[in-house]
Amino acid sequence: MSLAKTNARKCAVQALYQWQMTGETLSRIEMNFLEEELLKGARKSYFSELFFGVPKQLNAIDEVLSEFVDRPVEKIDPVERAVLRISTYELINRLETPYKVIINEGVNLAKCFGADGSHKYINGVLDKVSQKERAVEIKAKLQNKKA
Repeated sequence: MSLAKTNARKCAVQALYQWQMTGETLSRIEMNFLEEELLKGARKSYFSELFFGVPKQLNAIDEVLSEFVDRPVEKIDPVERAVLRISTYELINRLETPYKVIINEGVNLAKCFGADGSHKYINGVLDKVSQKERAVEIKAKLQNKKA
């Protein structure tokens, strides 16, 4: 797991949060991040993939999340919502990244930016999402342990 990817996720959570709260255009928010050099130490291409990918697939992501959350997605705390959306995007689209890595990164983002204890909620939801979205990967891991 690379620090540059972790930093890209951190920036993407902040940018997505800003988008959710202000409704500013994605390109304007990205421009602010670039101008203020907030992406130093982050893999810019990964930041862009996450930041532009989540809104592009927002309906599909929220549909997946809505199966596993205890309230409408729009009612989830904005920081937690940004973390859940980014992590769910990765679970759906980044099959080369192990699901446990994505869950761990989501939990760490919640610890970094979220309210006290929010990481437990994030962990529970992402675990359920991964059971659905990564069923093949999880089954293969279980079979390897038995062998």
